[in-house]
Amino acid sequence: MTWVLVGVGGALGSMARYGVGILTTRALGSPLPHATAIVNVVGCAIIGVLAGAMTTEQIRFSPEARAFVFLGVLGGFTTFSSLGLDTVMLVQDGRAGQALINVALQLALGLGAAFIGYTLAK
Repeated sequence: MTWVLVGVGGALGSMARYGVGILTTRALGSPLPHATAIVNVVGCAIIGVLAGAMTTEQIRFSPEARAFVFLGVLGGFTTFSSLGLDTVMLVQDGRAGQALINVALQLALGLGAAFIGYTLAK
């Protein structure tokens, strides 16, 4: 059942991301790079608020609800939110060095992979 919840949540998050692209295009004439920046920042804000509220027990999610919201909806909306939360959790655990390495490596490797893939396909 959790797989289905993640899939449905992912579909909803992806549709929301698409909607942000449409609204951004209408408002600014082009979605690039604004729509991506918007979903990344909004997704990080949402996942941060939810994780913080869970930590202080202001809200509680069942494992299934957490999978639906965190992995599904926010994962479909932006995977950058997961990178943001992972990094914050590393800092909270006193592993700031690992947090910095996490961000630097994922950014460098992700951009490098995109460039290599683009170049190879071209």
